[in-house]
Amino acid sequence: MTSLRAERDDPAASAPHPRLIIDLAAIRRNYARLKELSAPAAVAAVVKADAYGLGAGRIGPALAAEGCGAFFVATAAEGTSLRRALKGVKADIYIFNGYWPEDAALLREANLIPVVNDMWQLEALRAGAPWPFALHVDTGINRLGAPAEAVLEQAQAGAFENMDLRLVMSHLACADEPGHSLNDAQRDSFAAITTALPGVPASLANSAGVMLGAPWRFDVTRPGIAIYGGAPVLGEAHPFEPVVRIEAPVLQLRRLKPGDSVGYGATFETDEPRLAAVVGLGYADGLFRAAQSGGYGRFANHRLPIMGRVSMDLVTLDATGAEGDIHPGDMVTFMGEDIEALAAASGTISYELLVRLGARFERIYQGG
Repeated sequence: MTSLRAERDDPAASAPHPRLIIDLAAIRRNYARLKELSAPAAVAAVVKADAYGLGAGRIGPALAAEGCGAFFVATAAEGTSLRRALKGVKADIYIFNGYWPEDAALLREANLIPVVNDMWQLEALRAGAPWPFALHVDTGINRLGAPAEAVLEQAQAGAFENMDLRLVMSHLACADEPGHSLNDAQRDSFAAITTALPGVPASLANSAGVMLGAPWRFDVTRPGIAIYGGAPVLGEAHPFEPVVRIEAPVLQLRRLKPGDSVGYGATFETDEPRLAAVVGLGYADGLFRAAQSGGYGRFANHRLPIMGRVSMDLVTLDATGAEGDIHPGDMVTFMGEDIEALAAASGTISYELLVRLGARFERIYQGG
């Protein structure tokens, strides 16, 4: 095997490094499209896990500027950070993980709304000073949520009449499988809850739930992945734009002979002469090790398949088709329009790709 080196135009320039490009304008357009699809329901934004790894401190204000008046995060700490980022913009911030008395000070200080998930949380909230809350009812996912039967009993007994109940919600288990029977069952179960709580805004649909149709949208939808350009339903066309792409530098080009192996374990062996591009991106940055089975990057109009195992800091790509065009220091792109293909090659979903993005990227926000 032979190493190829190209002279850089500016030898004094800093070494190339991987960067994460996040398109705030595309995020705003995706949100606007969700408003069109959800109407007349309002659209809240799920920005938990630091806006799916992309930076809630930048994405929250961008969505607020687009008219988003409600956000969902996982914890009170996330809610507090988002409240600071919004810098006085009026918005409701809901905390998925429930009401915990230990968080009471944070809730009050940052004006956060807990999502009550269990009857003991409801009683703890009732015993304290009046505080706004949302109520999460389990209609079949068997994850978080108070039992539907218990909520119906409380509602019929008038238990919520003197409480500041801002929203009743549930969560769909199979919305990304449009034909699944549980979708209808959960919608019907949730409709019975909303009937027992007249006048309380209701929310059931996540991103995939929005795509199911009007019967699942109720008063407020709660999209997440669609805002960030992922597919709500795998394998189906959708109207949302790519939001994030990785740009990683070619560190070295190598000519490989037939029989040369690539990477740890020598799991890849060339069957003909090839040009390999060693790129500065690895599983420390969130490129899954499993992506060696069908994953690829792009350079200009060329698709560059992964050769061999992904390392902690490096991945080797087959750049044979780009020979003459590609040089050390050039940037190869990942994700973007290929995010679902990369997720599939990695044996996961786009949600996980996003939240596992590494900390050492230079993050560049465009369209802000």
